[in-house]
Parts: sequence; C-alpha cells; structure tokens
Amino acid sequence: MRALTFAPGRKGTLAVEEVPDPAPGKGQLLVQGLALGVCGTDRELATADYGWPPPGRERMVIGHESLGRVLEVPEGSAYSPGDLVVGVVRRPDPVPCGACLRGEFDMCRNGRYTERGIKQLDGYGSERWTVEAGYAVRLDRSLESVGMLVEPASVVAKAWEQIDRIGSRTWFEPGKLLVTGAGPIGLLAALMGRQRGLEVHVLDRSPEGLKSRLVEELGATYHSATSLKAFATDRPDIIIECTGAGALVMDAMISTAAAGIVCLAGLAPGGRTHRVDAGVINRDIVLENDVVFGTVNANLRHYRDAAVALAKADLGWLERLITRRVPLSHALDAFAPGDDVKVVIDLTT
Repeated sequence: MRALTFAPGRKGTLAVEEVPDPAPGKGQLLVQGLALGVCGTDRELATADYGWPPPGRERMVIGHESLGRVLEVPEGSAYSPGDLVVGVVRRPDPVPCGACLRGEFDMCRNGRYTERGIKQLDGYGSERWTVEAGYAVRLDRSLESVGMLVEPASVVAKAWEQIDRIGSRTWFEPGKLLVTGAGPIGLLAALMGRQRGLEVHVLDRSPEGLKSRLVEELGATYHSATSLKAFATDRPDIIIECTGAGALVMDAMISTAAAGIVCLAGLAPGGRTHRVDAGVINRDIVLENDVVFGTVNANLRHYRDAAVALAKADLGWLERLITRRVPLSHALDAFAPGDDVKVVIDLTT
C-alpha cells in the first residue's frame, strides 16, 4: 500500500512510498484511510524541526489528523465494518505518570508518552491503518467529508473544558469572546463559542475575504488587525489566542475584563524578543483576578466532545474550511506554503 513517510530529523525526506499492509493486532481495528489533515506540526516535522521515529527505524508514516472507514473489527468489538472513525493521537506513557494512569494522557507529567505520526508511532497517512479500539472515536456518517477536522476540534474542545473549569472558581457568566487567529483552530474556537451563545469576535491580519466570510457566517464579527487596540475599552471576558505571535500574546494578558480568562492555544517560535512592561502585566492579572493558561493535545473525552460539536455545526461551513484537497499521489503539494485555511490529503486517490 501507499503511505506518506519521512525520516525524522532529516530535511527533504518526505515521500509517498510503498510500505507493507498493516496487520491488526489483538483488539485493533483495520481501517481504510480516507483523508488526512495537514497542519503546522506536520510541516515542522517535514522540515526536521522535531520528530522521533519508532525504535530501530529511520522512517515513519506521518499524519495525525485522521479519518477512515472500518474494514475489520476484533471479536466482540463495539465497532462494525463501515463505521466512520478517527484515531486518537497520543498514547499514555508506559510508567505511567499519575495523569496518564487516570486517562488524562494529554496532561502527561514525565513526557514519556508517544504520538501517532509524531513521536515513535506511525501516523495515519496511509491507505490502510490500524488502531486500538479503545483509541478510536466513531463519527456521525454526516461528517464523512470533514471528519479529519475532529483532531483540531478536539484541541479546542479541551480548551473550552479548561475555560469552564477555571470559570467555576467563582460566578461565571461570560458574554464576549475574542479569538486571535483565523486558522482552523481559531475558526473552530469561534464555532464553539457561538454554539455556547457568546458574542464572538475574531481578529486576524488577513484582509477581508474567505476568513472574514467564514466568521460572519457564524454570526461573529471579523477584525482585520494586528493588535488588540479595538478592545481597549470594551474588553472580552475570554480570549483564546491561536497565533502564537508574541506581541498578541502579551496584549491578550492585559486585555480581558475583570476575572478574565486567556487561553494560549498557539505556539510561538523561539528566538524572538519583545519589549514588555512586566509590572503592568503583573498588576493587571493580580488586581483583576485574571487567569492565563496554556493548552495542547487532547484525550478521548475531548475527541468525543469535538465529534458532537462538529455534528451540530453547519456542514457547508465546515466544508468551506477545507480550501484545498490533494491526492495522495501528489501529497507533497499539501506542504507547499499558501493562503489556505486547511489542506487535506485524499488517501484514496
């Protein structure tokens, strides 16, 4: 079968090649790969910024934003051939730490976890793949064209769960959400904010166009800007920062209403410095009882929440997030820079 593979730590090694067909082990599903989402993590892996191959191997299959259809199931499985599924990315560490022991492997304390397509485990970028039944999530059949969005949506579902938990420290009735960044994570964060009935604003440096239309179709407000000056007086209760841009991260920390919550979901590149008044940030957070927290990855609960949120969303809107579909035979084209919102590789062509 064909698979999209690379050699972690070596640039220019991404390639479509023939690999052996997978053989499902005990308790595993055999799945036909349908589609694979491509994100910034995949591009960083391809450029050798990081990545860890399986023990004893140089190459591995890339891909963590999965979507497939079940072909074979183990005896007694709750799944059936034909089910639409996605595979969870992370696996708990073998020690395990206290968090992994309790199913919260997205919060692993010792870093010994493994991840499909990223760290020591083959990913989902192949015509067929296997997955443990306990790490598969069944999707509504209506999501066949967009199911690969479940993984990024799971990251957002986790962010919202954490926001709710933090908010429960006191009376919590937010009204206004600001999302910085209108990539897939930002747009999905805005979607879930609207599903919660919030007044949603999305800020992105892109001029009005597809992103602004997607935001407006949600019933939210789009701001083409590079700073938070527009929110200096009418401050949001919640900010979900999805760009990782240092200046926006710093601004977000001092731009919420009292007892505000800032969720940092973007990842900033290293090596950049910013002149900031740490005293102002400190006073604002302390005197207003604000909270700033970071989040990454997701566990099974978040995948299931994401699947529910996407099933409730407008399918046409979700399909418009996918701005380019590339056949597996030309998969490297999916890694070329562009103005896409989301690029997807069709594993069946």
